[in-house]
Amino acid sequence: MPDHLSRHQITVLIVALMTTAMGQSLVFAILAPLGREVQLSELRITSIIAISALIFGLAAPAWGRLSDRVGRKPIIITGLVGYTLGTLAFTSVFYAGLKGVLAGTALYGMLLLARCSQSLIMSATSPASTAYAADHTGRDRRTATMARLGTANSMGTILGPAVSGALATFGLLAPLYFAAAMAAMAALLVWRQLPLTPKQDITSRRITTRLRFFDPRIRVYLATAVGLFVGFSGIQQTLGFQLQDKLGLSGIETAQMAGAALMISAVFTFLIQVTVMQRASLRASLLIRLGLASLTVGAVLIAGFGTFAVLGVGMAFLGTGMGLCMPAIAAGASLAVSPQEQGAAAGLVSSCPAIGFVAGPICAGALYQVHGPLAPLFSAAIFLAVLATLALNQRREGVCK
Repeated sequence: MPDHLSRHQITVLIVALMTTAMGQSLVFAILAPLGREVQLSELRITSIIAISALIFGLAAPAWGRLSDRVGRKPIIITGLVGYTLGTLAFTSVFYAGLKGVLAGTALYGMLLLARCSQSLIMSATSPASTAYAADHTGRDRRTATMARLGTANSMGTILGPAVSGALATFGLLAPLYFAAAMAAMAALLVWRQLPLTPKQDITSRRITTRLRFFDPRIRVYLATAVGLFVGFSGIQQTLGFQLQDKLGLSGIETAQMAGAALMISAVFTFLIQVTVMQRASLRASLLIRLGLASLTVGAVLIAGFGTFAVLGVGMAFLGTGMGLCMPAIAAGASLAVSPQEQGAAAGLVSSCPAIGFVAGPICAGALYQVHGPLAPLFSAAIFLAVLATLALNQRREGVCK
């Protein structure tokens, strides 16, 4: 198998990942005002993300292992098609809610069912794409390659809010229809342009043991990623509420401002990934610690913002932290396992953000209903706790290198 990705292959993978990231950022930007339009409580709105994230987190490792057995390309396409159909279903339920056909518990239940069904299938794309990249990349270029894939998520998160703000003028559902169309086109691109994995390479991956979340080779990376996303998702999923309540915005204005704030974070993530992470020779553990420190500063600033300018600075620190942490975590886990376990490792890493999104939105949503600033302060406490635990563990065991 080639030990490098061609420019064509990396472009196709970036488009696939960028499309799903764009769709997700669209949802995050409009879900708070859209949920309020159909009279859902803050806790119910955030629980839709949290519960569907649990499904994503449980399914991603299984899709990663399946890609080890059947090849990466079919699994990537499955995830994109599932994202397309799931988004259409999710949007249709919201349409029924806006028209008064569904309301209350029935509406909440249908939204939850649609989103969970979508998460079950769309969780296939990320681990299969990451494993495809690892298959074709040598150990010395693994961190840089993971950073390049990370730029796909960053670009999607940059473009998503911009598209959301523009399309929201046509209604809060317009961005979701756009996301479904983009995912369908990405599935077609992967089908037509990404080479299949040779059969002999699939056969050579057969192993008798299953990689576990608590495998000592990767558990530090995975636990760090989960904690990171508990804190990050808590801020992300209450951002719309904070903007609407502190600045007195309408639903459409909230979607636009939340999109702009998320875009600031994504721009800084992207800049870190294409500069620092492409050239850095620092150990993964140091990059992760620096990232967690930046995330903590950002969370504290967001807790006390009174103007959009201060919020923007806080989001910039968040973006910087994410840009440092995630490529280092993905590369560290990939390098820690054998070539036969790349899909399984990628699936476990891909499940970490989703697992974080289970606890983060629910805890932050509940705290927000008590007192708004408690939500980002909760995230700051989580980042500090993860940083302290990681430093203590590294001093004791020297596992995360």
